[in-house]
Order: sequence, then C-alpha cells, then structure tokens
Amino acid sequence: MTTPISDVERPGAPDPASDQPRDASPVSDRSLELHPAVALRPEPFGALAYHYDTRRLVFLKHPDVVRVVRELGNHRTVADTLTACGIAAPRRPGFERALAGLIDSEMLHDRTR
Repeated sequence: MTTPISDVERPGAPDPASDQPRDASPVSDRSLELHPAVALRPEPFGALAYHYDTRRLVFLKHPDVVRVVRELGNHRTVADTLTACGIAAPRRPGFERALAGLIDSEMLHDRTR
C-alpha cells in the first residue's frame, strides 16, 4: 500500500472522508524519530519511505519534508525541529499534518530516549 504525504504542498487540504479542512495535529510538542525499520530513498521529488516490517511505502513529496523527517531525532520536539529546519510559521500546520500521517502509517514513532 502506498500513501502520498502531500499536505505540505496543499496546507488546509480537505480530509478525503469529509471534504472539510483537516485540523492541525497536536504533534508539535512530541519527540519523534524515524522508525528503525524504515528506510528513506532519495528521489527528485523528495523521498520514498519504506517500512520493512509492514511493507508500507510512503511518498514524501517535498524535500523540506524529507529534511524535517531526517532531523526529528536530533531535536527535543517537532516544533524545535521545524525551527531548526527554517520552516516558516504559515507552513507549520501542513508539516504537522504530514507528520501525523507518517505517525499513522508507522513511519515515525515517539522517541523513548
């Protein structure tokens, strides 16, 4: 199964199930990291994320998303990571939605250390 992560390109994109804008996920205060069973393969559009345990494939459709995902483990919170990566405030809700989708697809998980 493939899951496109494209909310960063379209902030406020409607939820396919309801045609209403998605609410920003409360991920900004969480400490996240890439799941150890996930590999990122660089692509011109961003990257492919493959989960070896679930066999799920996810498209990361923007290089900024890839940069944030790679940096998550180096910062205390998602908000700190977004700041370190230079993500402007108007773009943050889209990134939070994209990261919430990556949590739902088990590509990211909470850091325990």
